[in-house]
Amino acid sequence: MAHGIPSQGKVTVTVDEYSSNPTQAFTHYNINQSRFQPPHVHMVDPIPYDTPKPAGHTRFVCVSDTHSRTDGIQMPYGDILLHTGDFTELGLPSEVKKFNDWLGSLPYEYKIVIAGNHELTFDKEFMADLVKQDYYRFPSVSKLKPEDFDNVQSLLTNSIYLQDSEVTVKGFRVYGAPWTPWFNGWGFNLPRGQSLLDKWNLIPEGIDILMTHGPPLGFRDWVPKELQRVGCVELLNTVQRRVRPKLHVFGGIHEGYGIMTDGYTTYVNASTCTVSFQPTNPPIIFDLPNPQGS
Repeated sequence: MAHGIPSQGKVTVTVDEYSSNPTQAFTHYNINQSRFQPPHVHMVDPIPYDTPKPAGHTRFVCVSDTHSRTDGIQMPYGDILLHTGDFTELGLPSEVKKFNDWLGSLPYEYKIVIAGNHELTFDKEFMADLVKQDYYRFPSVSKLKPEDFDNVQSLLTNSIYLQDSEVTVKGFRVYGAPWTPWFNGWGFNLPRGQSLLDKWNLIPEGIDILMTHGPPLGFRDWVPKELQRVGCVELLNTVQRRVRPKLHVFGGIHEGYGIMTDGYTTYVNASTCTVSFQPTNPPIIFDLPNPQGS
């Protein structure tokens, strides 16, 4: 872990009273603009791949939710790959190996990966419960022996794997976390409110790039079928009031693919698969100025 910057007058984030009703929370945020959320929240068009990279910048290539469907993806030029989870269907070791082989074929200087709710074997508590309970829900995962998945992240030899941890690459501090609000009992699911906030409170201040699997409330998190926003209000509070990264990359909600900004942080939902699991959403590129002294 890199050293956190000393936090004078640290902003603490507590559980939001709107946790149980995220849609209500979002209207609340729009009415009462806090100084951390400028009113100019708006959509951003993606940078065309043939745009020259500005001098003194690093180009990030963002993907997510590839779900073992990487064969046809056209990967653009860039320096650092960010993959924000759901790179498999169920986290089976065979799927992880296939994904790792694909990573190995890519030319990026660094590849940084986090898990998503589909990487069941990466969530140790989930696996312990699965063996005890619902044997038939994920039969192929339930049949795995503990030694098959105990150290499954070690199969990712061609990337840097982050799980509630950070790495500094080319001078950029990057933090990654897999957690999402509870959804149908998949991996890394936690109840809204304090359980999620406890994870977000682990994110240090001074991070340049935040990688989470799911979106913060109100940013590329709309699910038309449910007619609701499903992002995490505690994550929104953490990003806007405390951490304030330059770039927040996520996936999880396939329908939310695209880019937004609040005037300070750029939010990228990089879900490669569509809602029907077709891997047709192109990778998103983003250029950031190199940190001074790197």
